[in-house]
Amino acid sequence: MTIVSTGTDSAAAAPAGQGVGPLLRAWRERRRVSQLELALRADSSARHISFVETGRSRPSEEMVLRLAEHLDVPVRERNSLLLAAGYAPRYPETPLDDPALGALREGLERLIQGYEPYPALVVDATYTVVAANRGITMLLDGVPESLLQPPLNAMRLTLHPEGMAPRIRNLGEWRGHLLAQMERQIALHRSEPLRALYEEVAAYPAPEAVGDGERPADSVPYFALPMRIEHDGRVLSFVSSISTFNTPMDVTVSELAIETFLPADPATAKYLHSLGG
Repeated sequence: MTIVSTGTDSAAAAPAGQGVGPLLRAWRERRRVSQLELALRADSSARHISFVETGRSRPSEEMVLRLAEHLDVPVRERNSLLLAAGYAPRYPETPLDDPALGALREGLERLIQGYEPYPALVVDATYTVVAANRGITMLLDGVPESLLQPPLNAMRLTLHPEGMAPRIRNLGEWRGHLLAQMERQIALHRSEPLRALYEEVAAYPAPEAVGDGERPADSVPYFALPMRIEHDGRVLSFVSSISTFNTPMDVTVSELAIETFLPADPATAKYLHSLGG
């Protein structure tokens, strides 16, 4: 698939009525860090952190960014902190189809195509698929056209009762893994679209798939939780890995994730290579 722009709206404005102090305090409490610990990390003092959080002191732009870094605040939310403190946003949000990101798009395409015949895809912060290789297309065999209309969403495709879910042999385990992954992301990002997606897919009926949780007698030991999915009369096993960009300087780039699926047993690897010719 070709990389496409997802049209994500920018969260450019800080929450109405909130200064930077309450926002920083909320992030500090979310990270379960004391004022003293944060002060030590940021080369400041607990007194100054307290003054910033209560609004008695206006932090410099450098201090806002330093505190945000030590609190592991997502790039999108760092812009909100800067706006709340009266400063201009530091990080742009460049549309993925912008010419400025041409090298990034080409690199991502080469990366996931080079991973073939194994499946690989690129998603944004709400699991909208922005690129996928032929391995992913193979896994989508049998999914109705109604679910394949753009924009594709990886969570919907996987957990929808008319999507891949009926073919996932260990659906209970894999569904639990995906929902827990989304819960962790919701705790990290203040994202209403992500929360809405979670509520949608968590509400899908989750009938136990045939053979759910069972392994064939000749299965190999798994080194991570696999997704075991039926394809063309076979059961294929994959373990997934997710990669993100180090120190992103753009909101769009910070929210991209590359998910690759590695064969979890020799039979799956052999079958995929046979498909690749």
